[in-house]
This record gives sequence, C-alpha cells and structure tokens, in this order.
Amino acid sequence: MRDVVIRQADPADLAALVASLGDEDFFTDRLARQQDGLGVLLTAWHAGDPIGGLYVWLEQADEQEVRDHLPGVPLLNHVEVRSDHRNSGVGTELVHSAERLLAGLGHQRVALAVRIDNTDAYRLYARLDYEIWNHPPVECMYEIRLPDGTRKRDFETCYMLVKELPGGSG
Repeated sequence: MRDVVIRQADPADLAALVASLGDEDFFTDRLARQQDGLGVLLTAWHAGDPIGGLYVWLEQADEQEVRDHLPGVPLLNHVEVRSDHRNSGVGTELVHSAERLLAGLGHQRVALAVRIDNTDAYRLYARLDYEIWNHPPVECMYEIRLPDGTRKRDFETCYMLVKELPGGSG
C-alpha cells in the first residue's frame, strides 16, 4: 500500500468523501451515527483525497437472524475502495484497521455480509480469514433514495461471514 493513511472520518470530510466516492446519503447518515456513538466511519486517504471507506456498525443488526445468532457482534458495512485504487491493499488495510479498533474495544468477533454474487469481495474476506457462518444466507435490507427524493427499502441475499479477533474466543 503506497502512502495511504487510514483514519476516522470527521464531519468536515463530508464534501471530500462525496466528491470522491459519491453517495451523500450514506456518508451523511454514517457521520451522524458516528457522532451519536453508534459506529465508526474509517476512511482511506491518498495525497489528500479520500479513496476508500468502511463503516463499523456498533448498533444491533437490522436482520433478525443476525441479532439471534450474533448478538452484540459488530458489523463491517459498506467497505468501498475507489476503482483506481483497488487491488492495491487499501481494502485489506481498511478491514485490518477496523479489526484492530474492535479488538481494542474488547470485541471478540466481527461479522459482515457479502452479496452472494459478489465473488471478488468473498475472495478478499476469505483471504482475511472470514468464514461463512453455519446458518442460511440472510436477506439484508438496504435503502435507496429515488429520483423524487423518497426512499425505498430493498433486500439482497447475502452470506454472513464471521471472524474471531485476536485474543477472542467467542
């Protein structure tokens, strides 16, 4: 990884994040959740520009199956690296930074959802020692903003992947 800095996002980063990565709704929401202590928005920066991000979800999961089988386990959400910086270790470093953060907060495990057709993401997480849980795939909810400004909830089928954090047992 070349001269990339991983750090927690600050509200002042919003304009740069949106200009570089898009999705103003996502970043506005996650910065507000971070401000409320509900998670942490980690960002990757290169030459003063944001090139990636990852949200550490510390709230209860939206999906009942996840709440039932992984109570209290934090989730990695919306791992993203700008296309011109992919396959350079940025995604791996974002994930490792999140894992270190969570281990430092005393968490023993971390989980994430991967859409079942996203083979590239699955390969990355398998390389990072994430394993598919021993339950069926989950229908993960997401929300999009429609052109008229209204919001629509939709679902995608995802594998849940889990990893034990260093020193963790369960």
